[in-house]
Amino acid sequence: MRFVLLALCLLAGCNTPGPHFRGLPATTVTIDGSTFDVRVNGRLAEALRINTQYAPRFGPIKDRAGQAMELVSGCIVKEVRGDQALATGILDCGDGGPPIDRLRPQGEYDCFMIDSYISPATNELVLDLDCTLI
Repeated sequence: MRFVLLALCLLAGCNTPGPHFRGLPATTVTIDGSTFDVRVNGRLAEALRINTQYAPRFGPIKDRAGQAMELVSGCIVKEVRGDQALATGILDCGDGGPPIDRLRPQGEYDCFMIDSYISPATNELVLDLDCTLI
């Protein structure tokens, strides 16, 4: 019984953002079949993959996570680290740059909105987008 309780506690943390990104609003983005919750904090971005995929390799997931981080942050992603489930990107936003309009897609992406709703936890608008790099 203790083992089952321990396993449930460990599994409950599988879709939780890292400590540096807790409490930040997430933007859900789907790129080439991978769906991520993306959070941005300063010069770092985190992409948490929230859909199931059979045996994904980090190479393709890393590229998709980088595209999702660029789309949400409006900055260039210099490097992506992590694994198939949770990736952290180092952002290059230039010398401070202009304020980012997070509602307008940045870069050359073709996106369409799948769904939108108000998050009961944060009372913010959440957009579910499906985007492909043009």
